[in-house]
Amino acid sequence: MTVDLSTVKRVAHLARIAVTPEEAERMRDELNAILGFVAQLDEVDVSGVEPMTSVVEMAMKKRQDVVADGDKSDDILANAPVSEDGFFAVPKVVE
Repeated sequence: MTVDLSTVKRVAHLARIAVTPEEAERMRDELNAILGFVAQLDEVDVSGVEPMTSVVEMAMKKRQDVVADGDKSDDILANAPVSEDGFFAVPKVVE
C-alpha cells in the first residue's frame, strides 16, 4: 500500500494539522517508508513464538492481599457537602 498526496492531506485535515505542499510531499515519503517497514514485519514467520510482555523474564511484584477498611471514612466524608449515616448524600435525580 502506498500513500498519495490526497491521503496525506486528508489525514492532516482529520488531525487538524496545517501542511504546506512541501511538507505534504515529505510526509508522503515518510509514511510510505513506515508502511514499507510494517510490510517487512508482516513477512516474518512468528508461528511458534509465544506472546510475551517483555523480552526479559520477570516476575510480577505482588503485595499481600489483606482486607482492611482503611479507617479513612471520616476523613473522606469531611469533603462531602452532605453526608448521612456514613454515606455521601446526593439529591434525588429520578422521580
